[in-house]
Amino acid sequence: MSPNTFPLSDYPQLGEYWRARFGTRVRRISIDAGLGCPNRKTGGCVFCSPVTFAPSSGDDRSVTKQVQEAIAGLKPRGETLFAAYFQPGTNTYGDVDTLAALWDEATAFEEVVALCVGTRPDCVGDEVLERLAGYGEKLDLWLELGLQSANDATLEFLGRGHTAADFTDAVKRAHKLGIKVCAHIILGLPGETVEDEARTAGLLSRLGVEGIKLHQLEVVADTPLAKLWREGRVATLTEEEYATRAVGFIHRLPTQTVLHRMAGNTLSGHYPLAPDFNRRRVLNAIRTALGKQ
Repeated sequence: MSPNTFPLSDYPQLGEYWRARFGTRVRRISIDAGLGCPNRKTGGCVFCSPVTFAPSSGDDRSVTKQVQEAIAGLKPRGETLFAAYFQPGTNTYGDVDTLAALWDEATAFEEVVALCVGTRPDCVGDEVLERLAGYGEKLDLWLELGLQSANDATLEFLGRGHTAADFTDAVKRAHKLGIKVCAHIILGLPGETVEDEARTAGLLSRLGVEGIKLHQLEVVADTPLAKLWREGRVATLTEEEYATRAVGFIHRLPTQTVLHRMAGNTLSGHYPLAPDFNRRRVLNAIRTALGKQ
């Protein structure tokens, strides 16, 4: 489907971007391909609870079944177009033919007009990117890369297992193939100041990253971060502090940057220890500051 030419406001939210492109709402379908995360083999990220932040549960339904059931459930509510979102785990980690078969399953439906693939900066080899780029010929394609911070000392503390240079390299190679990139960023990380976050925003701006997902630092039970929090060694932002920092971060990016997410939302049924956030109130504060109310 060819894009429309409706004008977009500054810092368009993802829904606005898709409505301008396709003329109607596009609804994301989260797909669990059961691919896991290689970083867990060496301990994983300090903030990560496998059932919360990377909830790859090994869904026994096929990708086709997941998409079929989601579309069937959403169509009666008036939804007509969908984005296949490979969300949990590292969705470029594996044999290229196996990965492509999963992407093929998800995009075989005529109602699916976009493909979003979440992964790590150190798990996007050239062969994977070249295969993924082909989907951009008929779909709105996004490669979602978890950066969190451009500060290597922070990444080491978090146990991310990659560097800012890995992210930079992945973005440059993706852009050479025409793949849009959405960067995942956490605000309020331990030891990080507004100036550190500004440097992260500066890197995204220089690289021409097309989209961002922002998340507050969140302490979840049964994680290494939870232990540090209980010992008083880690603090989280208040709603007001987070909203202020999120707006400041966004304003350091090019105005055409697409906002895929402005604040995180822990999966229901799990147990965030901090902060005590009303997500709707935080989002309203950010939208008001951006002139989006």
